[in-house]
Amino acid sequence: MKRVMILAGTVAVLMVSGQLAAADGKAVYDKSCKGCHTAMKPKLGDKAAWAPLIAKGADALTASVVKGKAPMPPKGGAANEADAKAAVEYMMSQGK
Repeated sequence: MKRVMILAGTVAVLMVSGQLAAADGKAVYDKSCKGCHTAMKPKLGDKAAWAPLIAKGADALTASVVKGKAPMPPKGGAANEADAKAAVEYMMSQGK
C-alpha cells in the first residue's frame, strides 16, 4: 500500500509539472519561436504587425499555428498543441 501511495504521489507531481510547463508561454516562445520571430514578421512586440492577428482571436491564431503556415512548421516547432497555444497567448500579450 505504501508503494502505491508513493507511486500515485509521483504521478500526480509529474502531471502537475507537465501542465505548468505547457502553460509557460514565454519559455515555449524562447525555445521554439524566438529564432524566427526576432528576424521575421510578425516580430514579438510589433504592435502594428500583431494588431490584425490579435483581432482574429486566440483560438483562430492558435489553429493557424497548429496547422503551420509557410515557413512556420506545424505547432511552430512546439512540442504539442498546449505549448503552441501558450506561446501564441504570450506573443499576443506582447503585441497589445
